[in-house]
Amino acid sequence: MEQIVNDSFKTQEYFINMGPQHPATHGVLRLILTIDGEIIKKVEPDLGYIHRSIEKMCERDSYQQIVHLTDRMDYLSAHINNEAVCLTVEKALELEVTERVKVIRTIVGELTRLASHMLWWGVMGMDLGALTSYFYAFRDREMINDIFEETCGARLTMNYNIPGGLMFDIHPNFVRRTKEFIKHFRTKLPEYDRLLTGNVIFQKRTRGIGVLTREQAISYGASGPVARGSDFASDIRKRHPYSAYDRVDFKEAVRTEGDNLARYKVRIDEMWESMNIIEQLIDNIPEGDYQTPTKAVIKLPKGEYYQRVETARGELGVYINSTGTKNPYRMKFRSPGFSNLSLLNEIVVGGKIGDLVATMATIDIVVPDIDR
Repeated sequence: MEQIVNDSFKTQEYFINMGPQHPATHGVLRLILTIDGEIIKKVEPDLGYIHRSIEKMCERDSYQQIVHLTDRMDYLSAHINNEAVCLTVEKALELEVTERVKVIRTIVGELTRLASHMLWWGVMGMDLGALTSYFYAFRDREMINDIFEETCGARLTMNYNIPGGLMFDIHPNFVRRTKEFIKHFRTKLPEYDRLLTGNVIFQKRTRGIGVLTREQAISYGASGPVARGSDFASDIRKRHPYSAYDRVDFKEAVRTEGDNLARYKVRIDEMWESMNIIEQLIDNIPEGDYQTPTKAVIKLPKGEYYQRVETARGELGVYINSTGTKNPYRMKFRSPGFSNLSLLNEIVVGGKIGDLVATMATIDIVVPDIDR
């Protein structure tokens, strides 16, 4: 009798597809799941659904054109991506931009980080069933988009950076509207905590789930909030300052628990620090030119050049191999999302399929950044 019962309840592994048409994978990522009941045994990301050969396209484009390709990768860190390419080209040309450009780039970069984290917070809440967070986040993010539109001419892919400086100077309302936003958001960010962070159901979906150890984070090359949630301090703004980060004082947000909640809290902490950085700079924008003249056709000296920046998702590296012509011989982007997605299998195996959505949200991938 006992043998019959055991045979009746014998489990069997099976495969299901999560995506590419799935709201939690945002339309262009397929996960092949091996599951036993509700327990995940293996996760295999399957890329290629939005591949555009961006790195190959860079080999035929001028350096000015390449800048505007990069905001089609991580479109939520568009300004920072553009800045990374500009910094690499400026390093190769030994071109020093003005102090005004450095400060404005840093302010707009931190506004970009805030806008990205707001969208992440709203979408994470929605992924877990809290639709209200989505509306709260987009309400506040709209103020940043309005600032971008007025100064840059666009709300998402701004194309504001160019080699040697900025496309044009900041709008006369830029300083006033930025200060108004910071004042407004300092009263709204505590609402985010009250709505989600302390929520009992939210904590049960995140605390102790999706644990990534410090050793695993280092082994997989994780960066950004994913790494810092596992006690791996890796902020490029602190370790290799660029633009105006060497003149501002801010704390690197680090947590030790390594779970979904730790990664969530790192991003909340980063929003506070981004506001602190902006406040230190907004009343101290130096006078001067917003562009340092460059030749119409930029040719980098023969050699190899590399620059890293801290996007909202982690370390973005730009590698250029130049043969002295107007186009790079080879160009490579070190995407934070690729390393962060690669560790997904490590942190979800053994957990339930319902927790996969929460863990995916805390990794905060933007698929076009990975699938270039």
